[in-house]
Amino acid sequence: MSSIKGPSSAQFDGSSLRIAIVHARWNKTVIDSLVAGAINKLKACGVKDSNIIVQSVPGSFELPFACSKMIAGSYVQAATSSRDLLGLNFGGSSTSLPSNKEPSAPTPTLVDMPNAPFDAVVAIGVLIKGSTMHFEYICDSVSHALMRIQIDTGVPVIFGVLTALTEDQALERAGLGRGAEKGHNHGEDWGLAAVEMGTQSKRWAEGKFL
Repeated sequence: MSSIKGPSSAQFDGSSLRIAIVHARWNKTVIDSLVAGAINKLKACGVKDSNIIVQSVPGSFELPFACSKMIAGSYVQAATSSRDLLGLNFGGSSTSLPSNKEPSAPTPTLVDMPNAPFDAVVAIGVLIKGSTMHFEYICDSVSHALMRIQIDTGVPVIFGVLTALTEDQALERAGLGRGAEKGHNHGEDWGLAAVEMGTQSKRWAEGKFL
């Protein structure tokens, strides 16, 4: 029997978007599959390789801090890029004697740098319950912090943190199930969500609601 879980299908063009992925390194096997799934869907929606930025942190607890700093840094980067987009190449130094020829004008050189902040950030982590309360504390604090960041910054933050009770649950949600049923890679859903929310956020900011 097919599951009723999951969003209804909708296609969005991500060719103009710049997306960041921040992932934890705990539970690497599952993480790698989730990140790959997200990237595959970003590319399938037209997001350019050069506009997909991937960074890592030790664990899920560090995800909110990294997301916040990357969003802020992308605005700094975009502002710097807009000022330096047209670079001037004056050539190398020379020891030749001065000549009577008029100096040639500097050759303008286009500098290939990003000129837009991130349109969305995907935070990916894997938490698997152990024998202590550590799991509950991390789940609660990370989920609330990631929500707070997107509200405060206005940049969509996709919640890609698996909160599994067992290793098998985590594997199945990365498409790596041990049995005949491999499960579904939720990273794909997060990539699609990033494109949709990045696109919609731009449109809403312009007062377009149709």
